[in-house]
Amino acid sequence: MTTGAGEPSPLEVIRLGHPILRKVAEPVPEDFFGTGRLNDLCRNMVRTMISEDGVGLAAPQVAEGLRLFVYWVPGDDDHPDIAPKLLANPEIKPVGDAVEDGWEGCLSIPGLRGIVPRYSRIKARARDLEGNAVSLTADGFHARVIQHEFDHLDGIVFLDRMDGPASLAYEQEWERFILGSGSEF
Repeated sequence: MTTGAGEPSPLEVIRLGHPILRKVAEPVPEDFFGTGRLNDLCRNMVRTMISEDGVGLAAPQVAEGLRLFVYWVPGDDDHPDIAPKLLANPEIKPVGDAVEDGWEGCLSIPGLRGIVPRYSRIKARARDLEGNAVSLTADGFHARVIQHEFDHLDGIVFLDRMDGPASLAYEQEWERFILGSGSEF
């Protein structure tokens, strides 16, 4: 399927209830690295993530049971943008014991937000499109995005990480009452 400009249409983001979201994804096979198929999948996942206004998208969310995800991090006053990246067969570990609570949503659970505790700082090792080793250290929102997407590779969604349902909110109400972007009346 293509858009009018000959570009592929965004992929379908599957929703909670689809069985693949609860399965542990398989490692990306060695012979998949450096291929047009992996490049196309990554490009289409990035296109889908951006078209859905997301900051991350794991392969299981587009019904591909592989251990890979794409993400990007918008910049702010203290940090520059992090351009879209692919992490294949990632491993992550916390740096220290500090944990931060933060709001999360998910393209596979549209319309809901909740507070999720995540490690404040992590280290990640993975492979890129060509199969080259990559490593990085991430903190704050960057670390949160990676941990959220990594969870998808193990069949875990943000609802599973919440301390309880008390903070769960629909996005409209979250924007209106929690972010204060609108009037209560």
